[in-house]
Amino acid sequence: MELLQDAHTWVTVGLLVFIGALVYAKVPGMAVGALDARAKAIQAQLDEAQALRDEATRLLADVKKQRADAEKLSAELLANAQEDAKRMAAEAKVQLEDQIKRRGELAERKIATAEAQASAEVKAAAADLAAQIAETVLTTRLAGLKSDPLIDGAIGQMGAKLQ
Repeated sequence: MELLQDAHTWVTVGLLVFIGALVYAKVPGMAVGALDARAKAIQAQLDEAQALRDEATRLLADVKKQRADAEKLSAELLANAQEDAKRMAAEAKVQLEDQIKRRGELAERKIATAEAQASAEVKAAAADLAAQIAETVLTTRLAGLKSDPLIDGAIGQMGAKLQ
């Protein structure tokens, strides 16, 4: 009977009765069910998180691919622009050289024309001067002589030639 008076015994009996009542009320099953439900909810969240992570990874790969494509396209555009610039510079250089050549030829023609005109003017001026000098010389000779033997001889020859 000492056992019935021991406090440890009654604590043990109370504990066993409490556990029995819990088992009878199916509390452990409910606890396991609640834990299973909680585990399923957590698993669903983990699955959703994994799906979101997979989608984010896929989107990241797409973005990286788009970035690489954009960089490749920009590099191609830059290369094409540089080629076009080189081609345009070469064409501009050729056009400039042609224009300079045409202007040089035009200038040479203008110079040649100016030289020819100046030469003709000098010749005309020389001819006018020679005519003026000849007129002056003849006037001076004729003024000093009433008749010039050369002119008289020339007139006589003309008369004989005309008949």
